[in-house]
Amino acid sequence: MLANILLGFAFLASSEEGGGGLLSVNPGLAFWTVITFLLLLFLLSKFAWKPILSALTEREKQIEDSLKMADSAREEAKKMMEDNKVFIQKAEEEARKIVEKSREFAENMKNQIIEDSKNQAQKIIDNAKKESSRLQQEMFTELKNEIANISVDIAERIIKEKTDSQTNKVVIEKYLKEISKN
Repeated sequence: MLANILLGFAFLASSEEGGGGLLSVNPGLAFWTVITFLLLLFLLSKFAWKPILSALTEREKQIEDSLKMADSAREEAKKMMEDNKVFIQKAEEEARKIVEKSREFAENMKNQIIEDSKNQAQKIIDNAKKESSRLQQEMFTELKNEIANISVDIAERIIKEKTDSQTNKVVIEKYLKEISKN
């Protein structure tokens, strides 16, 4: 390839004669340009290419390592997310159980309170009935005693007046009128 370039320059130099045009080639300048280029290429290959290639290789290795680390981090993050999902599901299940137990407890408490309230209400009703019966009995006893007292009073008045049955009726009616006024 290098030989082709040199021959190309030599051909151009021989084909043009004289003129110093813009496209004219100066064979001496072309020769030294090629020599300089080849020398620069040799020096670069001897001193610069190896450090540049080693730096590029090292950079490529760093990029590969970074990609591998990123992949492993991504996999680890995936695993952690899956673990978190499982943990969240367990926590949600536990929360559901706690809520269900709380509902059951509240329902039991409600039923217990209702049952206790019914029992207390029944006791109050029973006590009220007993008290009502007792008061009724007391009133009945008082009424009997009052009737007895009234009967005794009527009997005393009848005996005091010692009159006949017609007089007795009048005395009884008179006494009953007095009682109804009181």
